[in-house]
Parts: sequence; C-alpha cells; structure tokens
Amino acid sequence: MFKKILYPTDFSDVAHKALDFIVRLKDAGAREVVILHVIDKGSFDAIARYATKDILEIEKNLEERAMAEVTPIEESLRKKGFKIKIIINRAVPFMEILRVEEEEKVSAIVIGSHGMSNIAEMFLGSVSEKIIRKAKTPVLVIR
Repeated sequence: MFKKILYPTDFSDVAHKALDFIVRLKDAGAREVVILHVIDKGSFDAIARYATKDILEIEKNLEERAMAEVTPIEESLRKKGFKIKIIINRAVPFMEILRVEEEEKVSAIVIGSHGMSNIAEMFLGSVSEKIIRKAKTPVLVIR
C-alpha cells in the first residue's frame, strides 16, 4: 500500500519517534524511504545577515551536521531492509516537503507533530499543519 515513504526530519525527538512508525509500515509494504532534511531558508538568511564567518562555510557546516545526523538513521533503516534516498536542501521547509512529495512520487509522508521550533503552534507544528492541509498523499503525524 505505502511503498515509498517521505520522512522529513529536523532531528527533534518527535521526528525520531516517527522512525518507529516507518519500520511498522514495512509489514504494510513499505520498501523505500526518502529522508529529507530542510535547512530553513529563513533562518539561514537571518544567520547570513549577521554572520561574521564566510556564508559558504556556514552552509557547508550545516550540511555536514545534517549528514552526521542522517547517517545513523540511514544505517538503521537499511538494516531493516529499506532502500534509502537522502535529500538535504536549503529551502522553506513545508514548500520543500511538498515539492519532494511530488517529485519523488511518494505513497505517504510520516512526520513529527512539531519540531525544534515548538513555539509556532501550541498543539501542532506549523510545518506539520501546512503539510496536512496541502499534501496530495496520506500524512501520518506522530505526536
């Protein structure tokens, strides 16, 4: 039923909990997981405005940190038998998630209910809420 899963992550605790549900979807036919991390363009632009370091160095550091966080997730899912694709981009998070959803032709999106910036929405993160409203595929939101 859900052969290809999109797993957007900001590496928060809630995002890590979503991994358990992805593994459970293996029994329902899930075979591939697209792990997506979006470096928030708005936050990056704000950092760039006030940065004293070279902006390219900052971007490289953010990407390296993201890869360091993604690697154990990738290894864990590969051991469970999933085919993995990793995407790390700088963009507006909800827009990038929706773009990747369409581009990768995923069957479902598994996302945490809120991420690192838990201030935006009281019960449901603003990114999660936008994904629920605009996604074309089923969305499993993990609390």
